[in-house]
Amino acid sequence: MTQSRLLLVVEDDPGLQKQLKWSFENYEVVVAGNRNEAIAAIRRYTPSVVTLDLGLPPDPTNASEGLATLREILALAPATKIIVVTGNDDRANAIHAVALGAYDFYQKPIDPDILGLIIERAFQLDALERDYQNLQLQKPLHGVIATSPQMQAVMRMVEKIAPTQATVLLLGESGTGKELLAKALHRLSSRADQPFVAVNCAAIPETLLESELFGYEKGAFTGAVAQTKGKIEYAQGGTFFLDEIGDLPFALQAKLLRFIQERVIERLGGRKEIPIDVRIICATHRKLPDLIDQGTFRGDLYYRLSEIVVDIPPLREREGDITTIANALLQRYCRENNMKEKHFSHDAAQAMEAYHWPGNIREMENKIKRATILSDGNFVTAADLEIGLPAENTMPLNLKSVREAAETVAIKRALNYADNNVSEAAKLLGITRPTLYGLFEKYGLQGLVRNHSED
Repeated sequence: MTQSRLLLVVEDDPGLQKQLKWSFENYEVVVAGNRNEAIAAIRRYTPSVVTLDLGLPPDPTNASEGLATLREILALAPATKIIVVTGNDDRANAIHAVALGAYDFYQKPIDPDILGLIIERAFQLDALERDYQNLQLQKPLHGVIATSPQMQAVMRMVEKIAPTQATVLLLGESGTGKELLAKALHRLSSRADQPFVAVNCAAIPETLLESELFGYEKGAFTGAVAQTKGKIEYAQGGTFFLDEIGDLPFALQAKLLRFIQERVIERLGGRKEIPIDVRIICATHRKLPDLIDQGTFRGDLYYRLSEIVVDIPPLREREGDITTIANALLQRYCRENNMKEKHFSHDAAQAMEAYHWPGNIREMENKIKRATILSDGNFVTAADLEIGLPAENTMPLNLKSVREAAETVAIKRALNYADNNVSEAAKLLGITRPTLYGLFEKYGLQGLVRNHSED
């Protein structure tokens, strides 16, 4: 049987066994009537999802046997998603079961449609966790967690350009992981055993930034009591990463341009040219062409820095990555704080998917780390994350806006799946190439046309 779609139903009532087996015929259903049969099925099939009636023989009026079965299953297979089924007056035991590690609970009488939704969500979460584990085993870019087609395309691009000497410009909102990708570019390059030196142009006062970058000679200015190397010199042989390059003072841009062109520097107060061999990577959350138009960023420097541009999508646009990254962070913080493994409640998962994440992954790290430490029991809730669910009566603007959003996502996914081939993407979407170009224009996606091949 296929483990990923196998459902174990632990239920002692023969009538309910038949009803559930019939209701969930889209899964491979295995039935067990007591604890011994359930444990035997766990050992034989290792199912991903289990429905567990807490009222099992030899004492079906009490939850003790069901709770014991729950503990034993989780001891054997901790990743199993267990949905406990209880009577209407047994909510306390259901909550206790969740505290012990059950995925969710459902109260009788059973409505197969509602229970089916809970079961399907459990399978989807299990699939995401398996995808993440497989990704970690492959580790194409160590430290980068992503399963979305958008980030898969970014990672393929990083893998292609890492072995080259091309200067790379990483573009993306704050918190999207630009420095993480810069380190991946370094780690996958021939310079991996040499230094990776990073400077944040926005974090150092303008009066100190030049000496920080280029170093200075003794006596170059008041307080310069000894010759000091700059960060560029310390990166010799390795990778030099300039973060927030859009905040580099205009007066320094000419000196940086000369270094990039000539690959030599002069320390402040010095006259000697020092040859430097480094790979240059830059990053910014700002739109450099706009800064060029405003006269605050040099166009010639921009063209030197942007030999290859990598656009990093914000977290809210990465399909499926929110849940994957959140689960990975939660488990990491549990390990770091020597805590028992925790999981996200349904309301937490829904709230995270609905949240806009203006601070991207950096904001997610902050919220999950805090929630991991302060949450009670085995589950992190939306309240622990301090993220509220949207109001139930919230509606999109209109059907037209829903259609536009869905078509835009479908176009981007098709292009990624087709490995940037417009003609192939049109075939995947079941439309002609001219129609696809029309959609590019309709939704303002002409940039995708420029960045993708036609054949």
